[in-house]
Amino acid sequence: MLWAGMIFAGAAALVHVYIFVLESLRWTAPSTRRTFGVRSEADAQTMRALAFNQGFYNLFLAVLVVVGIVCVIANVTTVGLTLVFAGTGMMLGAALVLVLSDGRMLRASAVQGTLPLLAVCALVLALIM
Repeated sequence: MLWAGMIFAGAAALVHVYIFVLESLRWTAPSTRRTFGVRSEADAQTMRALAFNQGFYNLFLAVLVVVGIVCVIANVTTVGLTLVFAGTGMMLGAALVLVLSDGRMLRASAVQGTLPLLAVCALVLALIM
């Protein structure tokens, strides 16, 4: 179960790196605007600084999880699991805030939160078994 949790956590980190790319590097691209429901180039420009910052938040969560995975692989298990739980827990929390703040964001919340939820569940099972 430990390695299943690490795989889910790694996949969650990859999703958050992808979100970073969309929000921080491709925010004004038409395909990204469609993904986030931003109607116009002008609206995207207005929101650009906010999206840029939010993208880095997602990147930092991904880095936290990856460092945790590396620590687990290096047999620094307590530190590694702490970092992975912190990162995936915050990813899951952010997904919950997203859907609770706007019910229309259920799909985006599911994309953002499913893998972290699976990681947390698998890791908890690994710890109690």
